[in-house]
Amino acid sequence: ITPKGTPVDVAGHKITAFPHMCEYMVRKDSGDDPDVTNDTPIHVRVEMVEDLSVLGKFKTFSDKEYPGIYLTGGTGVGRVTKAGLEQEVGMPAINEVPRNMIFQGVSSVIQQAEWKGTILVTVLVPEGEVLAKKTFNERLGIEGGISILGTSGVIEPMSEKAIIDTIEVEIRQLSRMGYKNLLVTPGNYGQAYASKYLDLDLTKSVKCSNYIGETIDLAISYHMEHFLLVGNIGKLIKLAAGIMNTHSKVADGRGEIMAMHTVLCGGTKEMAETILSCVNTDRMLDYLEDWRLKDAVMESICNKIDEHIKHRIKGAMTYGVILFSEKYGYLGATKDASDLLKEK
Repeated sequence: ITPKGTPVDVAGHKITAFPHMCEYMVRKDSGDDPDVTNDTPIHVRVEMVEDLSVLGKFKTFSDKEYPGIYLTGGTGVGRVTKAGLEQEVGMPAINEVPRNMIFQGVSSVIQQAEWKGTILVTVLVPEGEVLAKKTFNERLGIEGGISILGTSGVIEPMSEKAIIDTIEVEIRQLSRMGYKNLLVTPGNYGQAYASKYLDLDLTKSVKCSNYIGETIDLAISYHMEHFLLVGNIGKLIKLAAGIMNTHSKVADGRGEIMAMHTVLCGGTKEMAETILSCVNTDRMLDYLEDWRLKDAVMESICNKIDEHIKHRIKGAMTYGVILFSEKYGYLGATKDASDLLKEK
């Protein structure tokens, strides 16, 4: 059962099995997603552990809700080498949602078997080290393999045409229902924040993925009057450079944008170099917080985002952009965003 509650059947292939250990493999199905890991074999080894001192040889994850279950990454799963990612340095690059899915799945089997003891689960990707060279992992501070990621458990259609067509259908439907206020989020994180912290109605929202420019154009073509974009700074910071397709294969620039605005707000050359060395925006924000520059830099970035969005919309509708981060929450907004919140 995926985190979204959708049941999914995946063909599992037994690799090997012994009385105290077994290993199975599935193949990743990326659907329409242009992903280098499509059809990649993903292995998981599960073994009973009698001598607990053996666990000291591994960097493992555990969860107090699932006592006796330990999780680690083996061959082809990257290791974190830089601070600022979800995991600590040295840990396997297995994100929280996949970890929870693994703990829940293994725990349910243990309960069915009425077995008590200690289990070590190891995720392995035999082709992972080669595949990682085709990703941004090393640049992000993940070496030796790929990351085990996920938020919903299901890959949604990701081909460019499929996404833009879906966005158009959703905007057209809202327009025909008489809605004039459009809430836009890049994805699940933005929707969750908009619902939980801004109390916004997601039934009148559209997920734009990376295609912010196209979504703006479609909103205008279907005569929307108000456009509110809510998203994580890791994606929306690119708007401050006029980047309207925020996919990493198109452009990055997060560090360069943050470094420039740090200097504009009184930061030094050394501070800018530190920002450029960070692996993600949350780590950049950590430094800005320490230097007491975070609020000023966020205001400067929001002003620049406002300028570029204004140029794209050209007066066709009112607009607002709200930025947040998973760690720091609300970070800033363009000048008219608060007025649009009242229109909900």
